[in-house]
Amino acid sequence: MRALTILAATTGAFAAVPAAADEVVITVTGLRSAEGTVRACMTTEEKIFPKCIKDPASHRTVVKAGEAVTIRFTGVEPGKYAVALLHDENDNGKADRALGMMPKEGYGFSRDAPVRMAPPKFRDAVFEHKTGRQDIAITMRYFL
Repeated sequence: MRALTILAATTGAFAAVPAAADEVVITVTGLRSAEGTVRACMTTEEKIFPKCIKDPASHRTVVKAGEAVTIRFTGVEPGKYAVALLHDENDNGKADRALGMMPKEGYGFSRDAPVRMAPPKFRDAVFEHKTGRQDIAITMRYFL
């Protein structure tokens, strides 16, 4: 009986301690307007980055644009991730382009990976998430 009392007391003590949240919190700066939304996608899949909508296991969200935007992905397993952002100013669900190739809306990538003649490679945007909370910052950029 005494063993059951000790076990019950011990189990209760552990149950009261909340588990550490595994999350990635992204602070987005440099938006040129508060129009539309910011679409965010975080993936571990190198072959499809930055089009991680093709990854059913990716973390995705859409938030209202503003002066400063905070995006929070919870339940993030440890691993190597890359984030792609789109400032969808007209909120039409796609990246609008001029002449079929130049982005008309803002974009951003984890590690502020540089954009040259094409989107950055996964290796340029990748970061490692271990456990707990990880804060990253991304500056939105505009081509036009």
